Amino acid sequence: MYRLTADLTFPPVELASPEGILAFGGDLSPERLLLAYRNGIFPWFNIDEPIIWWSPDPRMVLFFNELKISKSMRNVLNRDEFKITFNKDFSAVIRNCQQVVRKGQEGTWISEQMITAYEKLFELGHAKSVEVWQNGELVGGLYGIDLGHVFCGESMFSKVSNASKVAFISLVNHLDANKYSLIDCQVYNEHLASLGCREINREDFMKIIKMAD
Repeated sequence: MYRLTADLTFPPVELASPEGILAFGGDLSPERLLLAYRNGIFPWFNIDEPIIWWSPDPRMVLFFNELKISKSMRNVLNRDEFKITFNKDFSAVIRNCQQVVRKGQEGTWISEQMITAYEKLFELGHAKSVEVWQNGELVGGLYGIDLGHVFCGESMFSKVSNASKVAFISLVNHLDANKYSLIDCQVYNEHLASLGCREINREDFMKIIKMAD
């Protein structure tokens, strides 16, 4: 594992461990975070750990034409019971993602340090959020990093059934309409797989990430 210095550099992603760990240390400055995402790297670490940088192989992604919407989910969307907004309350979304209780997970990796860093990226126009409202209350949402042709999803939350799915589907429709390539979902989980996300080789993912360079 490589230890980062003050220099804004990362080792090649091919040097990541089998688990996907590439490096540790450095900082969460906007410059370093953007450099990381543009090179297929993201931070993921517990509160009591140093900053750990990942580039897993394979990589979980969604190609928009592979989105799966169940019949029951289509009925939810057709009922129009939710209101969707973009970038209206980024801070509320990331804090809800921090506080939500997740099955099989103790605590959260979204520390105050992470929140400060991503709120700064939001202020700079690089982090984005989707909000789902019901009767004027924020009941679901997600946030991530917008690279202009790829959206790097970070976390989502849901306070009522299907709210996070509504946020995800709304994001997919928005990105597809604006000619994005895919959503980076980072690592496998069953919830995302049920929506059509799948794993691809890191090498193929890197080719897509670098398309805008």
